[in-house]
Order: sequence, then structure tokens, then C-alpha cells
Amino acid sequence: MLEQLRQKALSLGAFRAEIVEVKDITLDASFRKLCESNACGNYGRNYMCPPDAGDIYELMDQIRIYDKALIYQTVRGLEDSYDFEGMMQAGSLHNQLAQKLWDYTDELQSEDFCGKKILHLGAGGCRLCSVCGKVTGAACAHPDRAMRSLETCGINVSLLAQLAGMCYINGLDTVTYFGAVFVGSK
Repeated sequence: MLEQLRQKALSLGAFRAEIVEVKDITLDASFRKLCESNACGNYGRNYMCPPDAGDIYELMDQIRIYDKALIYQTVRGLEDSYDFEGMMQAGSLHNQLAQKLWDYTDELQSEDFCGKKILHLGAGGCRLCSVCGKVTGAACAHPDRAMRSLETCGINVSLLAQLAGMCYINGLDTVTYFGAVFVGSK
């Protein structure tokens, strides 16, 4: 079933997609400090990002209940290294792929996953809504589909890329995003 999911990710536009053992994934609570530096601008502005995303140790414990993970990446070209608009567009395309994979796992859930737990993690905070309800003071519009990022859960993405045999940086004037689908039976 994971191989089928890997093939689907590739057919939907993932640059690479590989299956890894969750026990081999490096989890590190210090990534919360990176979130607090607010380099991405989502800290306190997105329900799926800190400080609203949950306790880092609880999130890391949740990751550990899974057996395997499909790691996928998207790579997009940029006009230059300052092409912020291109980076945002690439992030949006990555999120669209992540949501399509979510739809696909929903379809497979009853047939192939046989009740196994599934967790989707994306890149850079949830991007399901154009403006998160956290900013406007509204409740999360899609609590059943909102997606935390890999980093929010304490995952070292550069080491995750190595584990999956992928490049973290894919050349000059490109942007690379990562996502994961965790599957477990524990």
C-alpha cells in the first residue's frame, strides 16, 4: 500500500518519494526554537504552527507511534534566489499535492490501510486557507484537514532528506519542499 502511495505522489508531481522507517527519523525539540524565531512568518499566525500547534514533546511522541513514512519532495525553479513570489507559488503547489495525497489516502483507508493510523505533515505550516482563522480570530475552518509542518513536530528535515536518499537543496535558483505521510499500526 505504501508503494502505491509512493507511485501516486510521483504521478501527482512529486520530484522524489521514498519510504522510510519512522524509528530512523531524527526528532529534536530544539526545532521549536527555530519556529519561535519566526523566519517563515507563521509563528502565532497559524493554528498548525507554534505556539498553537501543541507541545513539542507530545507531537514527537505522536510521531513515534507510526511504523513507516512516505517522504516526498517537490522542487521548483525560481527566477533567482530572491524570488519570494516564486517560493510562495511553489509552496502552494506543494500544499495542493499534499491535499491530493490526503484525498487519496482517504480513498484507500477503507480498502488498503485496514484501519491503520495515518498522519500527514507538510511544509511551512498549514496553507489550506488563504488566511488562517488565527489571524482573523475565527476558529479553524478545516480542523479535520489542517496540516502541521514537519518542523513543527520536531523533525529535522535536512536529516530526513538524507535518510530518504534525497537532496535537501536541489541546485541554484530552486526551492525544495518536503512532506510526509506516516502510517502505523501501533
